Amino acid sequence: MPTENWRAELAADGPLLVDEGEYVEELRALVAPMVGLAPSQPDQFMDWLLALERVGPGQHDPLFEYLAEAATIDEMRWFLRQEVAGEAGFDDLVALTQVRFPTRAKLELARNYWDEMGRGKPGAMHGPMLARLAQELDIESADAHDIVWESVALSNLLVALAANRRYAYQSVGALGVVELTAPGRAAKVNAGLERLGVGGRARQYFALHATLDVQHSRDWNREVIEPLVAADPALARPIGEGALLRLQAGLRCFERYRRELGLPNLNRSLSRRSADTDRG
Repeated sequence: MPTENWRAELAADGPLLVDEGEYVEELRALVAPMVGLAPSQPDQFMDWLLALERVGPGQHDPLFEYLAEAATIDEMRWFLRQEVAGEAGFDDLVALTQVRFPTRAKLELARNYWDEMGRGKPGAMHGPMLARLAQELDIESADAHDIVWESVALSNLLVALAANRRYAYQSVGALGVVELTAPGRAAKVNAGLERLGVGGRARQYFALHATLDVQHSRDWNREVIEPLVAADPALARPIGEGALLRLQAGLRCFERYRRELGLPNLNRSLSRRSADTDRG
């Protein structure tokens, strides 16, 4: 609500906003070499972007194979506690991002938002779906000290991109790459939850995102990213940058999760298993 102290509140926010900007700029500098490889021609850029699902930072991390096949219920709870804490609210991020965008992009972002909102049905809203899972596994009242900083940093990055208009196109890239890369991870988590005996209603969030986000990604690329780059090839760089920022932040989380779960050599062991299977 409005207060008489709004000037002082703005003054107090100023240093925090500078800290936020410096955080994002540090991450931008880290991904700059990779961003430099992104083409600006629309067709070539889309090929580059889609390839991130296969070769982007953190993609097909063996952590998710472990969650699907071997994680205990306590390990799964710990992982989901980090994921819930780092959930920035995709619906709100889309709403913040779409401000003043061109009509075609805005309409697709609106359709995406409406899906996130369960198309008007409270029980189908994606946020409450995740809350149901948290309640089922008793992880909703987690102590803040149990949350690793990488998870919070990922959430903070997405909020910073969506809430600051200078990063609007980076936000488009970051949210678009979530839609592109989430289905494979969601399918693995859903498989692990099912293996551990978690019921279908509680698993609905991950089961849904394993399939729905495939279509969301196609629509996002066709109606938002490709038209923006076609209209102005200079937008390829900030959109690609946003995608890489999100993937790099995800990789940082996965590496920390594996360390916390005692799986530092999981990459190597799974690679050997794959090689043995190929030879067999």
